[in-house]
Amino acid sequence: MIIDFHTHIFSPVIRENRSRYTKMDPCFSTLYSNPKATLSNAEELIDSMDQYGIDMSVILNLGWSDHTLCVETNNYIIESVSRYPDRLIGFCAVQPLAGKAAIEEIQRCAREGMKGIGELRSDMQGFEFDDDKIMSPIVEAAQQYNLMLLTHSSEPVGHTYNGKGTISPEVMYRFLEKFRSVPTICAHWGGGLPFYFLMPEVSKSLNNTYFDTAASFFLYNNDIFSIVAQIAGIDKILFGSDYPLIEQHRYINLVRSLDWTEENKQAVLGGNAAKLLGIQ
Repeated sequence: MIIDFHTHIFSPVIRENRSRYTKMDPCFSTLYSNPKATLSNAEELIDSMDQYGIDMSVILNLGWSDHTLCVETNNYIIESVSRYPDRLIGFCAVQPLAGKAAIEEIQRCAREGMKGIGELRSDMQGFEFDDDKIMSPIVEAAQQYNLMLLTHSSEPVGHTYNGKGTISPEVMYRFLEKFRSVPTICAHWGGGLPFYFLMPEVSKSLNNTYFDTAASFFLYNNDIFSIVAQIAGIDKILFGSDYPLIEQHRYINLVRSLDWTEENKQAVLGGNAAKLLGIQ
């Protein structure tokens, strides 16, 4: 089984009204104001999965600043998963600053079969990950409904790019050390956070933390796969493409070419994700 843990899709309304939504939300504007930035729908994702032999994909939402945009876009993900229940897995967006409304949206999405919350984007949504007052209710709700969290993260050095943001390993570590009860996936290799697994206290604190490979080809050379596997462990790595930013087959071909056992290749391509998601 191959599971892509990091994809994005958008409803026909958003695709047809891109410019209106770029004016409404800073995160969407940063990522998609360029008309060349692809906005794919559920059917296009399924077609791509069929083309490259991907069994299931996790659909992530964005870090919308407005609660009503979270609800609107969650609805499309819920609808898409209901049409392709054996192929798609949904994560919902919430604006933690919405307080009670955010918790109610988590409850609603959990009842509708969502499996997680993300991408969370503190830098775009205006909250702090280590703010107990804001984040404790979110984590408690996730734990209550057996949901995992997925956060954007980025490396604090190197080149700049649209959507890089400021959620660095330092920012994420303060959150992960404080809130260990819920499985948390740090997108984009955690901005380099796995390198700190060489520190025993970090490794201990991050026992419930995982890292996806989304946008890897724009960020690191291919040695990142073997280095993180050696430092943090094969079981911490989740294949995520960031579709439609990068075609999925590039990751699949790379993992299959690595000097790993077949068991380890399968773990990264789908086995680790299946365990997290409770898929047999």
